[in-house]
Amino acid sequence: MMVSTARAVVCLSLCLCVCQVRGSHIPARMNKTIQNLLQHYNISNKDRFNGKPVFPKEPLSGRMETKMLFMGGVLETYEKLIGQMLEQLPNTTPPTAGAREGLNSAAPEVSVRTDLNYILKKVQELRTNRFKEQSKLLQGLHDLGDIKMNNFIIQSKALWELQWMYEEASSLSNNTKMQRRRRRRRRQARKVKTPTRA
Repeated sequence: MMVSTARAVVCLSLCLCVCQVRGSHIPARMNKTIQNLLQHYNISNKDRFNGKPVFPKEPLSGRMETKMLFMGGVLETYEKLIGQMLEQLPNTTPPTAGAREGLNSAAPEVSVRTDLNYILKKVQELRTNRFKEQSKLLQGLHDLGDIKMNNFIIQSKALWELQWMYEEASSLSNNTKMQRRRRRRRRQARKVKTPTRA
């Protein structure tokens, strides 16, 4: 019995250490605020761990450029999501001096609104300070989705621009392939040059 308890304590300690290392970029106040919000947005463990994450992890195993672009999109989505959460909160006005009952019912909503605003500010700061280039690229991608496909002028202009765009895309694709080949050759050359020790 004591051995299993000791194992459980060791496992829990290791988990906490790993969590602390992974969460080292998250300020303590932000971490506490998220925990407070999770009490308000409480769901069952069955729903939380149903194997369908909101944000897939696969793009984070790719190249650095892909990871940065994906995380820029994730942060943008969080901004919209938290904005939606704020809109869904009931509008609470400060109660009058005689409305003691209203004070008790409004307090949790005010706290949730304050916490959400704090989290939103932290997400916006990170996105603005570290993901500026990705934000511009994502905005460009969003703008492409707004092109009026059924507009005759747009169709004609797009055809006019196609030669240049097609040439650019082909060139970019070829350059990427050539860079990969060069990197592969350099790695192989290093392996050949590295003397083997007996």
